Amino acid sequence: MIFDDLPVADCAGTILVHTQRFNGEAFKKGRRLNAEDVARLEAAGLTRLTVVRLEADDVPEDRAAAELATALVAANLRLDPSFTGRANLYAEADGLFLPDVAQVDRINQVSEDITLATLAPYSPVTAGQMVATVKIIPFAVKRADLERCVALARQNHSLRLSPYRARRVALIQTQLPGMKPSLFDKAVGVMNERLAAFGNPPVTDSRVPHDSAALTAAINATEDADLVLVMGASAIADRHDVIPAAIEASDGTITRFGMPVDPGNLLVLGERNGKPIIGLPGCARSPKINGFDWVLQRLLADIPVGNADIAAMGVGGLLGEIPSRPQPRDKRPEETAVPGKPNVAAVILAAGRSSRMGRNKLLLDLEGKPILCHAVDQALGAGLSEIVVVSGHQAAKVREALGDRAVKVVEAREHKLGMSASLKAGIRALGPKTEAALVMLGDMPQVSAPLIRRLVAAYNPLEGRSIVVPTVEGKRGNPVLFDRRYFEEMLALEGDVGARHLIGAHDDQVAELSVDDAAVFTDVDTPEAYDQLLAKAVS
Repeated sequence: MIFDDLPVADCAGTILVHTQRFNGEAFKKGRRLNAEDVARLEAAGLTRLTVVRLEADDVPEDRAAAELATALVAANLRLDPSFTGRANLYAEADGLFLPDVAQVDRINQVSEDITLATLAPYSPVTAGQMVATVKIIPFAVKRADLERCVALARQNHSLRLSPYRARRVALIQTQLPGMKPSLFDKAVGVMNERLAAFGNPPVTDSRVPHDSAALTAAINATEDADLVLVMGASAIADRHDVIPAAIEASDGTITRFGMPVDPGNLLVLGERNGKPIIGLPGCARSPKINGFDWVLQRLLADIPVGNADIAAMGVGGLLGEIPSRPQPRDKRPEETAVPGKPNVAAVILAAGRSSRMGRNKLLLDLEGKPILCHAVDQALGAGLSEIVVVSGHQAAKVREALGDRAVKVVEAREHKLGMSASLKAGIRALGPKTEAALVMLGDMPQVSAPLIRRLVAAYNPLEGRSIVVPTVEGKRGNPVLFDRRYFEEMLALEGDVGARHLIGAHDDQVAELSVDDAAVFTDVDTPEAYDQLLAKAVS
């Protein structure tokens, strides 16, 4: 890779080192210049450029990122197309993420130009959450370095995701005289809520006196259970207490008493007939995260837990109230964002009068459902945090067309004043935790969920990508993603204008996502456009 300062006329085939702005447009750094680009730059009066010329053994950043990320893909992981030297991997199922720490370290030691970042080992993830990212630092890397990284990535399953699997769980609670039934009912509710977070069915519940003989009989009656949980009426004092004694009396064994996680120290891990049995710490009555949750997550993800595994939980085991750890009791949507996954909402504009169409274009049928519903369903399928549909013209009919879809519908009562009124109504309706908004048009039914996910994946305000625009051969389309820092400017708009002028005003923050999809231009404004769309659907 050779950096050079060249006459513009000699720059075809090179890579632009610095963003160039001219005549109201911009060529971003990293752009590979073609003959047409050179002609436009010359016409704008530019004479010389700082560029990079690739050598024979150089691999361009996007291709290099894609090759390494492809080698890392394993079961239950998916890869999105690379962008600006970055390729992201996502979970395809709920489960625990298990990177091979030593192998990731080896990959990162090959070259400072090639980086792999992942979530921590045993991170609980949800489907659609980013788990790893490959980032190529310069514009290209050496083929030999890339091949070494790819070879390492293919060894020993460098990245792995173990999905949760539903289990039959039995909960036995011991009782002492004077204890209120509500205490036991609450414990069942908390445990069921905890299990539901992993897609697990409710527990079977039984209650017995707090003595070894009664508890032994109750354990012996759980032959059909895959996992047995014992909640004692009092804390477990030592290995000879009621719960450990009953486990051993029922032909079980004690694997570990006590764990280096607080809260959760007084946990007993045992085994009976090849199945785990756990004496629960008192903190398991609460929905707050504790050491039992760490053990439960692994067991539900088919990851064995033994003495050494629990002994290794000490680093990071001081839990307390840590805001970054989601808790089962947190149910408010604005507080359930997945760590590592941006909280991006969609604002779908559906308030216009369709004056060029002569009837409400959003309600026209396309393959059995209204055009608007195609846009909404794709947004729902993309896993966004919230969908806001802005109605106006024929608001009641729009709401009826949406049926029971999980969207928030708001009416822009001043929609006749222009697009700005609709946009402002949508932005005002977003939750306080929203980090960015994808502004979509209700009459663009071919914008797909995968495309939306790619736009979200490209969003990274810390790296100067706070506005993301899809492009086809350099031409910008829709939808456009805006970081929340621009919401105030959107709320100041007036008249029949949208937010597109913000792209020019903040060009240094714009990421152009190159796509091969004419859907970013396909709207349905006229009867002719609708006929073309119907014809394409039939063909």
